[in-house]
Amino acid sequence: MSAFIESPRSVILVTGAAGYIGSVLCEELLENGYRVIALDNLEQGHTQAVPPGATFIKGDLAQNEALDRLFRTFPTEAVMHLAAHSLVSESVAQPARYFKNNVVNGINLLDAMLAHGVKKMVFSSSAAVYGEPVSLPVREQDPACPTNPYGESKLMFEKALQWYNRAYGLKSVSLRYFNAAGASPRFGEDHHPETHLIPSLMKVALKQEEHLNVYGSDYDTRDGSCIRDYIHVVDIARAHILALRALEGVRARIYNLGNGEGYSVLQVVKAAREITGAEVPVLLQPRRPGDPARLVASSELVRSELGWQPRYPDLKDIIASAWKWHRKHPYGYGKVDNKATPG
Repeated sequence: MSAFIESPRSVILVTGAAGYIGSVLCEELLENGYRVIALDNLEQGHTQAVPPGATFIKGDLAQNEALDRLFRTFPTEAVMHLAAHSLVSESVAQPARYFKNNVVNGINLLDAMLAHGVKKMVFSSSAAVYGEPVSLPVREQDPACPTNPYGESKLMFEKALQWYNRAYGLKSVSLRYFNAAGASPRFGEDHHPETHLIPSLMKVALKQEEHLNVYGSDYDTRDGSCIRDYIHVVDIARAHILALRALEGVRARIYNLGNGEGYSVLQVVKAAREITGAEVPVLLQPRRPGDPARLVASSELVRSELGWQPRYPDLKDIIASAWKWHRKHPYGYGKVDNKATPG
């Protein structure tokens, strides 16, 4: 999958490892010679999404004694922290749930790391920290003004990392990525409920859903639907590994990850129709609370400082990889269909 130079068998702890991005990240780490400890509470993750070769541990970041035991058992070089609640609309309705899990439990993890001398973290942040951007493409130095508790929780943890660096010398890289999409040959998206655009399109194309709900048709955009920057999940995983290798020379850095190309929801629908050959009916719905109209990233900083380049920047390639995975796994990880589905 990746052509990185193989690394020593360093032990890397990945939280949220049985989730969508976590599974592909573990896969990439293993292929690059790292030993992976895969931690997940399986609230949203799947044991089938943990690649062979990783050591899976079912556990929760709220469990302080379990974290202590984990770090005593596995001498760890660094932590890649992906575990989080991540539904924007849910965060608006249940902010306490998001601050407890994304902030308080994250602090539990940092304190356990320090107690065991682990001082390197790559943090899975989000473009949601920006809220409504002041300019496009969004740059790292632009104001961070989240419009929902999910984005606020990610920003709060970023700030905690900066203070932990000053006080305790804990080094970190925070990756603010935009819309993760696509699939590796082995791992793809399987959320319950599914709220992400491309896998929702795949369900309609597979005739598991009658139509796609499009939330918002009156935004100040070219066709009235939201504009987002889509980035292939494998490119996100590769950026995590580059960030890990950069931790030797940084203290606390923040990078955007995106393609720099914005596509409206309706443009993505059109591309999905072309890739799948399915009709994909659309039902227009009111806006969701907390959704900004446009989010498109500038990734100049991560390109210049870490040498990151997306391998799969084309929207149709991203959708095609997702379609291939969903045709093979029409019911997600619950059942594998070895027969190609129609379309």
